[in-house]
Amino acid sequence: MAECRKISPTDRYTGKQGFTYDAGIARENVGSAAICMHLLTIPPGGRAKAHMHESHETAIFQISGHAVMYWGDQLQHRMETDAGDMIYIPAGMPHLPLNPGPEPCTAVIARTDPNEQESVVLMPELEALVPS
Repeated sequence: MAECRKISPTDRYTGKQGFTYDAGIARENVGSAAICMHLLTIPPGGRAKAHMHESHETAIFQISGHAVMYWGDQLQHRMETDAGDMIYIPAGMPHLPLNPGPEPCTAVIARTDPNEQESVVLMPELEALVPS
């Protein structure tokens, strides 16, 4: 029988996208079947690798800071986000988030795949489309 669990993020891991996450809810640590949730802090000047999550949706709640996300087949769209914003990223959508600001940017990230890194597809051919 499944049990309720409380997680205090103490373990960290580096994702394929190039960011370090505070491990939270995932199949690997609580046995979740259809969801994962982690905490991410992007340091000032931090930038992910261009990527998509092939088979799962992503929901983000930005707790603090300012971020920019480029998204679209050629990363042609630009979205600025601030504390309190919620962001939805559909499955298969190329994107590249970054923190241009002087303060860290922290967000709670939830995905519909319990193995968060399983469907991450890096897209290095899009890297040069986003200004440094």
